[in-house]
Amino acid sequence: MSFITACYSGKGGRTKNEDDIYHNQINDTYIAIVADGLGMHGGGEIASAAVVDTISKSFLEKPLIEKNAVSDYFITANNAVLSKQTISCKMKSTVVMLLSKHKKLAFAHVGDSRLYHFSGGKLVFQTQDHSVSQMAVASGEINVSQIRFHEDRNRLLRAMGGDVTIRPEILLPKDSVKDNDSFLLCSDGFWEYVLESEMEIDLMKSDTPDKWISNLLERVGKRINGKNDNLSVIAIFFSESKEKRVK
Repeated sequence: MSFITACYSGKGGRTKNEDDIYHNQINDTYIAIVADGLGMHGGGEIASAAVVDTISKSFLEKPLIEKNAVSDYFITANNAVLSKQTISCKMKSTVVMLLSKHKKLAFAHVGDSRLYHFSGGKLVFQTQDHSVSQMAVASGEINVSQIRFHEDRNRLLRAMGGDVTIRPEILLPKDSVKDNDSFLLCSDGFWEYVLESEMEIDLMKSDTPDKWISNLLERVGKRINGKNDNLSVIAIFFSESKEKRVK
């Protein structure tokens, strides 16, 4: 079995890239992470790197698909970010991740970096942002299609390093990963330029994760204005075969 993976991370219209991404497979254990650093007077790249490094090491040392274990990964990473903050630099980070062990899955996130799960080419699940605009959807003030253009879209309700107590959203799907399952993990700088229906269209036209990302980035390139945020994405195809290609 293999998680065939491709990824992209770029600075967009910013002077530097404060996103961090990671993926790795060791036998039947797999991890993919996207973290979007929030500078707050600098340091966003430090926060996102701390989140990715801490979670990846914690999981690979003790790979468990259990809510308590996943929560512990977040607690350790949150403490790592808090330890790097100073009075003048309260850097923070969002994070979204996919974990797998023996084909069991865990999805988890804090903030507005997203995970999309597709089965048979159709979107079957996506994470819900911890943001003011997502709350506006929940309260009926706006519909979900208006999130990308909402005036408070960048106001987050949860972030790594935001508080001593961290409240991650953790889902353990009852079904194991299977052939024809695909995933996108991405920062808000990516998904704000691509609709979910377009993700499905480009997935159906793609025979590899690399091609899927290429198709999606082509759309993004036509929509950005040179002042856009950092953008990062990990695309994953699951295959029962033993062949593995990771880029």
